[in-house]
Amino acid sequence: MCGIAGILNPDGRLSPERMRATALEMARRLGHRGPDDMGIWHAPDNRCILVHRRLSIIDTSPAGHQPMSRDGGRLQLTYNGELYNFEELRAEMAAQGETFAGRTDTEVFLAGLQRQGPWFLTRVDAMFALGLYDDASGELLLSRDAFGEKPLYYTHQNGLFAFASELSTLTALPDFDAEITLDAIATYLTMQLIPAPGTIYRSCRKLPAGCYLRVGPQGPGEPVRYFDFIVDGQREAGRSLDEQADALEELLLRSLRRRLISDVPLGAFLSGGVDSSTAVALVAKRLNRSVQTFTIGYENTPDTEHLQAEEMARHLGVDHRARLLTPDVIALGTDLARRLDEPNVDSSCLPTYLVSEWARRSVTVALTGDGGDELFGGYGRYFECLAATHGREADIAARRWHVGKDYYSGRMLVYHDTELPPLLGRVPPATADLILSLRRRVDLDPRPLVHRLREMDARYYLPVVLGKVDRMSMLNSLECRTPYLSVEVARFAAGLPEAHIHDGFRGKLVLKQLAARYLPRNWLERPKTGFGLPVFQDWTKRHVLEHLRVILAEPDNRLAGWLGARRLAGFMKRQAEQASLYQLWALMVLETWMRTHPVRIGRDAAEDSPC
Repeated sequence: MCGIAGILNPDGRLSPERMRATALEMARRLGHRGPDDMGIWHAPDNRCILVHRRLSIIDTSPAGHQPMSRDGGRLQLTYNGELYNFEELRAEMAAQGETFAGRTDTEVFLAGLQRQGPWFLTRVDAMFALGLYDDASGELLLSRDAFGEKPLYYTHQNGLFAFASELSTLTALPDFDAEITLDAIATYLTMQLIPAPGTIYRSCRKLPAGCYLRVGPQGPGEPVRYFDFIVDGQREAGRSLDEQADALEELLLRSLRRRLISDVPLGAFLSGGVDSSTAVALVAKRLNRSVQTFTIGYENTPDTEHLQAEEMARHLGVDHRARLLTPDVIALGTDLARRLDEPNVDSSCLPTYLVSEWARRSVTVALTGDGGDELFGGYGRYFECLAATHGREADIAARRWHVGKDYYSGRMLVYHDTELPPLLGRVPPATADLILSLRRRVDLDPRPLVHRLREMDARYYLPVVLGKVDRMSMLNSLECRTPYLSVEVARFAAGLPEAHIHDGFRGKLVLKQLAARYLPRNWLERPKTGFGLPVFQDWTKRHVLEHLRVILAEPDNRLAGWLGARRLAGFMKRQAEQASLYQLWALMVLETWMRTHPVRIGRDAAEDSPC
């Protein structure tokens, strides 16, 4: 896994010396993503510079150095990711006369793009973000994997176009526009992470998952989608549950074989839940591979999954390593908020960071179970929402009650839109439009509700999860791979009929049918354990409330510039009466992030009127 960046300088406004100095600073900021090597390619005409930081995984020799060139230096690629089916694609291209100098997946990706252009993206099983520059045409191609496992940000300002793996890297640009609008803050507070193509900065964008973008001398075009998770519920409708479990097993085995290719030590996160346990079971029982597994737990805490993980590891006979912790939630949360490139509300950033740090002591790559809930219907909120529709047929038909509003409520939103005006003065228009559009997409879609919700979560919630996993693992220079986010597995899941997703109360029926071949059936029906803060303890809530009260009273308080001191005081008074840990956490992360990143108050900041 790696970090990438680049600058297009079409009119030469940056001197060669300034271009290189800026690129070196971008490389420095990405150092944690690639501690093993650094490369910079600078176009002879000074129109482009590409940056790469390398975490060596496959072919750790200098043959994997990037940026990588082809066609006599005409094409230059900086690439972050893993092309899991590179061996099959390389063999196919070699049979057609292609030659390769090394064993890296990067070289295969570069050859495929040269031969087939963006259409090659539809053939890859990969997680990636990349920038491919054509030195002859001056055109840059950016692309990102199907579900957005790897991040890619870009900006076009002051006559320059730039991209990077992390948003904070772009702030190294000369005269960077750091304006943050109230709309961005409101969207962050509701959605946990600002959905693509938006970011916390008005001047920057994130490339949506499953898209590519062409950038010419005049600037960027519009993102073009090459993959989307669209649920039809038809392709697998003719098979029995056992037949579907057979098909899924073969797909997951192929996905796992590809994701086990590594020239460095590889392990797996093990939570004791269905997704990670099934993946580890298939590795151990079907592929006969030894694997180290890792988990963390909290001391003196019933709300912890390490005991389940240890029990599962004993059943599977794997080399399991558990670590029991008593983390300082405030200190660690503050430290991570400072180090985030873009604020993320997800409190499970903390345990994800801790388990990544623990695993990195032994391995460089870790398998995860991410994506299983979205693809196969595992979230309890799906069935809660389904239950809420019962007996409301007349209300739904008369539009007196809306399932979209029920789902995009406290089930999904950290701050409900009705909770924004007391804090922000209003619901900013772009945030209001986003929430309305999400609700309408659920309401107006005639497909079964669970299909709609899986699809919406894959587009809007999964990026929160994947962003958390990417940042927390890469802060520890650990690469995470999930077998569930193979395009083949996703297309299979998209074709499952509703009856094989859930029975009204339980989800993941096909996945559990497969898992029961290797795991005790009663284990599969245990309640899902969260992977967030130990929120059951009142002291956590009290400590976050007190810490936020202290930092918001300090002279360098940033949020008052957007929200106003009176509104913040009113918010804290309401929280003292009835605290919401996640709402407090969201503001604590944002305030801390703003103190350590460039920020400029947007023109739409709220007036400091009485609450």
